[in-house]
Amino acid sequence: MTTEMGNTRRNPKPYWNPYLAGVLLGLVLLASFVILGAGLGASGGIARIGASLSMCVAASHTLGSEYFGKWGAKPLNYYLVFMFVGTFVGALFSALLANRARIQVERGAAASVPHRLAYALAGGVIIGFASRLAQGCTSGQGLSGGALLLTGSLVFLVCLFASGYATAWFVRRQWHD
Repeated sequence: MTTEMGNTRRNPKPYWNPYLAGVLLGLVLLASFVILGAGLGASGGIARIGASLSMCVAASHTLGSEYFGKWGAKPLNYYLVFMFVGTFVGALFSALLANRARIQVERGAAASVPHRLAYALAGGVIIGFASRLAQGCTSGQGLSGGALLLTGSLVFLVCLFASGYATAWFVRRQWHD
C-alpha cells in the first residue's frame, strides 16, 4: 500500500475492534463521573488554552474580558485542559505504536489539497464557534449528556447525525474516486 507521496507504509497494525473501543470509552466516561464528578468534553480545554495564549499577549484585556476573565489568571488549571492534552498525546502515541503516524491530507481524487484544507478549516471554525456558543462540544453533549439521558443531549445527537448526512450530500462529489 502506498501513500500520496509514494512512500510505502511499514506493516500498519489493524484498527481496534470498535465495540471494544466503545466499551473502553464508556469505562473512561464512568471513571470521569466517579473520580471527578463531571463528564468528558474537549471545547472547554481548547477555550482555556486560547485564554492562556491571550494572557501572554494582553493579560489585562483577557482578565477584563467577559468570556475569558471569569477563568482568572491561570485558565489552564482545569481538568478539561489536561484531558484535551492527554487525548492528543495518547492518540499520537497510539498512532506511533501502530505504525500509522504520517503527515498527509485525506481527500478524494476530485478535491485538491488547498480545497480540502479550506473545507477543513471552515468546518473547524464553525464547529468550534458553535460548541462554545452551545457551552459544550459533541464530546460533552453526546457522551456525557447522552450517558445522563439528558433530553437536550439526545435531541442534539439526532440533529448532529441528521446535519452530518445533509452536509455529506453537498460534499460527496469530492470523494468519488
